[in-house]
Amino acid sequence: MENKMFDFRRIGTNEKEIIRELFSGVFMSEPWNDDWSDREQLDLYLSDLIGQNNSLTYGLFENGELIGISMGHIKHWYSGTEYYIEELCIRTDKQGSGTGTYFLKEIEKTIKELGIVRIFLQTENTVPAYRFYQKNGFQELTEHVSFTKQL
Repeated sequence: MENKMFDFRRIGTNEKEIIRELFSGVFMSEPWNDDWSDREQLDLYLSDLIGQNNSLTYGLFENGELIGISMGHIKHWYSGTEYYIEELCIRTDKQGSGTGTYFLKEIEKTIKELGIVRIFLQTENTVPAYRFYQKNGFQELTEHVSFTKQL
């Protein structure tokens, strides 16, 4: 993939507006269909992801427009420092073009330079992201279980 048209960089709270636009545009569409219509709740969620001391957020720009985001945090663990990705997305019309793979490679290269040894993330096995991560060398943790409890 030709990368001269892309600008990859760390971003944060100053870019909250464009992050909100991309995030809601992707995740309120198929196959996720998340209801982020409550703007206050969305802003709180984004602040949780990009506004903390250990937050680590990257953006991928094409011709000055945000087309990819990775939002997460640095986690210090006994086996080394990890980048825990909470959300990663590529603008819907750019998916399937190699843009996501390019973005992941840039993230990996950059976080290695920070001394981060592992990326950890979760996704559902029924969405296209599952196969995307497998294709990009992520291994499924079959012994890992997620729990939730509705209150």
